[in-house]
Amino acid sequence: MPAARRRAGLTADEIVRAAAEIADETSFANLTLGRVAGRLGVRPPSLYKHVDGLADLQHRVAVLAMTELGEIARDAAAGLAGRDALAALAHALRGYVTAHPGRYIATTGAEFTGPDDPLLKASTRVIELIGAVLRGYRIAEPAIVHGIRSVRCTLHGWAALQAANGFQWSGDLDVSFEALIDFMDSGLRGLAEHGRAP
Repeated sequence: MPAARRRAGLTADEIVRAAAEIADETSFANLTLGRVAGRLGVRPPSLYKHVDGLADLQHRVAVLAMTELGEIARDAAAGLAGRDALAALAHALRGYVTAHPGRYIATTGAEFTGPDDPLLKASTRVIELIGAVLRGYRIAEPAIVHGIRSVRCTLHGWAALQAANGFQWSGDLDVSFEALIDFMDSGLRGLAEHGRAP
């Protein structure tokens, strides 16, 4: 009980941040309540005062990651347009996933629990930020959703592969990443040409 008394002021936010750090250090798959409790110096049952088990904790880590991702994407693309905004968004996402691979994986496949789920709000914000960047290309509104999905899948695929050390052949990754941005930029310009907004 001494450890529990020592951490009497433990909060849900502290638990979630500790869990996110563990996920980044060891992988999301290795996140357990026991590991989190050990890091915080409490017994595992003490965590249940703040979270409803491992699934709830995993969901909260996903909320944290998506919220952080939205903030860095917003800051990176602020005041930019076209390829500059796209490149800033791409580099921000790549940098975040490289620095926080475990917590980012928490967002993959995480399901919304309802209309008031903070994960839905945070995810919507990220999608809206991508949409704002794409509108700088003057893509017609009906086609925006296709552009958002294409950019999101492309950047997610790159980031996930890099985080998993999936690029093991020769060649400068930074040069390849700039080529990827050019590839997306060309595709978005083409999408705009097919149905340019007035």
